[in-house]
Amino acid sequence: MRLLFSELPGRHERYLVRKHHNPLFPESERTLTSNQLNEAQRLDHEELVTYIGELRKLVGEAVALGPHEQSEVILELKERLDQYYERACRLADDQTPNKEAIRKLVSVIMHTVMKGAGNDALAQEQLEHEEQARRTHYALLEYPLVADLLDPQSLIREHELLPTLLSVEQAEFEAAVTLFDPTQLADLCKQGEQLLTRFDGGDEYSQAKVRLAELNRLRESIQAS
Repeated sequence: MRLLFSELPGRHERYLVRKHHNPLFPESERTLTSNQLNEAQRLDHEELVTYIGELRKLVGEAVALGPHEQSEVILELKERLDQYYERACRLADDQTPNKEAIRKLVSVIMHTVMKGAGNDALAQEQLEHEEQARRTHYALLEYPLVADLLDPQSLIREHELLPTLLSVEQAEFEAAVTLFDPTQLADLCKQGEQLLTRFDGGDEYSQAKVRLAELNRLRESIQAS
């Protein structure tokens, strides 16, 4: 039976698609049935419906903030908005409007907080650094694998991390590896050497070998710095 994949899948469907016919995974995990796909799409739809309802309430809270609201309340709301931005990046369908709405609200909040900091140069500098870090973080979240790895309830299990990394597109791979520290990179490189012993050639082997070499170079450069 022909599998009907989503054009813009959510995290459950992406998890299955990454393993579908992927020789870097154990053979028992490479087959995807229509029932499995339908269930993943159902879960993704449920998450989307729940998210939209929760986001509307959160936006309502933000709009209802008074001009003299306590800073603790404002910062707590900003943190929740950041979390909802992350969640949006894991959902199915086009979440551009929701993400744009969150970005605008966060921008308004940050403007208010910076205005409240007045002439405090140190506070202003810290807020500017925070804003730059947020822009960088939001940019990384545009890569689905990054969003899925940062998910507190990530579906990607420890033994699936390496084959997932080695088989995604180059840009997504480069974004995802920035999440790991030298110790984690060293572990991944060691696992990679063991994984490649299962192959004796082929396109998948060639790509995995190149990616593994990149992981080793990244590990070495971090250790040397």
